Parts: sequence; structure tokens; C-alpha cells
Amino acid sequence: MKTKQIVFTKINTAELVEVEYGEPKDNEVVVETLFSSISCGTERANITGDANVSIATEENPPVVFPRYSGYSSSGVVIAKGDSVRSVEVGDRVALSWSYHKKINVMSEKNVVKFDDTVSFEDAALCQIATFPLAAIRKTELEIGESCLVMGLGILGLFAVALAKAAGAVPVIAVDPVKERREKALKFGADYAFDPNDADFAKKVKAVTGGGANTAIEVTGLGIGLNQCLDCMARFGRVALLGCTRDKNFNVDYYRKVHGPGIKLIGAHTLARPESDSSAGYFTQRDDIKSLLKLCALKRISFKAMVDAVYSPEDCGEVYTRLIGDRNFPTVSQFDWREIK
Repeated sequence: MKTKQIVFTKINTAELVEVEYGEPKDNEVVVETLFSSISCGTERANITGDANVSIATEENPPVVFPRYSGYSSSGVVIAKGDSVRSVEVGDRVALSWSYHKKINVMSEKNVVKFDDTVSFEDAALCQIATFPLAAIRKTELEIGESCLVMGLGILGLFAVALAKAAGAVPVIAVDPVKERREKALKFGADYAFDPNDADFAKKVKAVTGGGANTAIEVTGLGIGLNQCLDCMARFGRVALLGCTRDKNFNVDYYRKVHGPGIKLIGAHTLARPESDSSAGYFTQRDDIKSLLKLCALKRISFKAMVDAVYSPEDCGEVYTRLIGDRNFPTVSQFDWREIK
């Protein structure tokens, strides 16, 4: 059987191509995709040929094409294996570790059912949103503590909204791009600052009464981490969510980490348990369920944050823009409903 998939066929090239898919195994679910979400940082690294696209590979692995992406999506179950019990044909489902693909064949563990109180657009963003959610959990944020979010791409924007939902006061959003700061204020930030401001750290300390208790560092840049550390309260906790692919930067650990007792926490999304959630460490599946509940009860709306929706047929143009335009829409999706 054949379906359509967006494939990075060579460096800086995306194409919608026809590919094969088979019948589901006993533990697999076949899903007709309706929406898939773009993760700008990861997909830019993939299509431009960055060697360090997966934390699971060895250092400096060979760069090989074709490459595939699109790990956060939603759709409807159209078939399932004999041992699948959690979903039925016709169910609405959120997918994790899927592809930009019309028909996804998934392991049952990567498919989570939701009802019609949640939109397909919301559900298609839940896998991406588990990344900042896990980072916030790892900081052990308490209601009433302050939270600083460094970098307002898709993960940072979601971190802002989730920090507010978790009871952080105040939530401080940081990005050099004015439009991103304005959007963060709309979706949960109490303050939004430009890190290039000469008084940036002083402003953060002023609104937090001495420094941020927690921080989500999403820039993946050495300068971002250094600036974040300048803003922390004593005994603050910093989750390193941004993928720092360049290791060549310096931190004054003695004065910025050791002395004030700062905790630096690895927050890659794969640094989580496979099963059995516990305080601060939820499984991916349980985090998706948590996000679907927040969406169902209108505590949060990822759909409201979407800046642009594209046809998969336009993927070549979309990724060309993603590669070269640092102002590419922060939250973007592909709409697969018209693809045959």
C-alpha cells in the first residue's frame, strides 16, 4: 500500500514523495494523519545536515540522507493489530514519534486516545509540549516560585504557558525578538525582556525579588545559559532543555553555579522513565495524557498559538523558508486532510 510522506531527500531539500506502508503487526495501530507539527530547531538541524540530530547516536556520526521528521501529530485510527486494546477504529488519537506522513503505522504505546473536547490541532502539538513539561517537572517548581524562560521558540512559548498553568509567579519570558516577547505576554508571561538589554539581569532580579527560583533554558546557546545563570536566585534550578549542539563555550561554574548552589538539570526529552511515572519524572505517555486534560478543560490552548498552517504539497517552499528565515513562524503545522 502507498501513502505520501515529507522526506528530506538531500541536504536543504524537502519533497512530498510516495512511500510504501504495510499491514499492522499485532501491537500496531494505523492512523490517518490530519495534522502534524513542525519542530523548527530539530527539523532545521535535520534538513541542513547537522550530524548531531539525535542524542542517542555516537559523537560526530556520519551525515546520511534521506532523513525523516514530524514526530508530533494527530489523526484517526483506520486499522489496528489483534492485540491492541487501548484504541478502536475511528478513535481520535495523538501520536508521538510519528512522521510528516499521511498514513502512520505506530506502536500502540505511541498512540493516545482523546475525545472531541480536544481539537486535532491541539493534540498534534502535545508530543512537542511534553518536552518543556518534563523540564518544568524536573525543576520541582512550587506554586508561587518564579520561572524564567530563556528563548521563545516553540518550546519556550509552551514552557511559558505551562509554567503559568503550574503556578509560577512571576513567569519571565526572554528573547531578543520583540514579536516573540509580545506573543509570550499574550500566552502566560508576566514580564518579557530582551537579553541584549544592558540591564537585563537587574530587571529580572527586580521583578523576582532577588532572582529566579527556576529557569528553563531553551536557546541551546552558551550565551543563553550564561545570561540565565546571571538571573538566578540562590539555590535556583535550571533545566537545560535547549539542544546545545555546540559544546565550545565557557561557564564560570565557580561563581555562577558552585557558589550560589545552582542545580543544572539535563532535560532532554529522552531522559525520562519508560514506565511508572513518579514525582518530577513522568513517562512520555502520561505527560501527553496530562496535556490532553489541560486542553480538554481549556486550561491551555496550543491551537491558539498556531501561527501558520501549510499544505504538505508546499513542503519544499516551507522548508526553504525554515532554513533561511530565523523569523519562521514559531508554531506551525501541516494540514493533511486534502492529501490523498
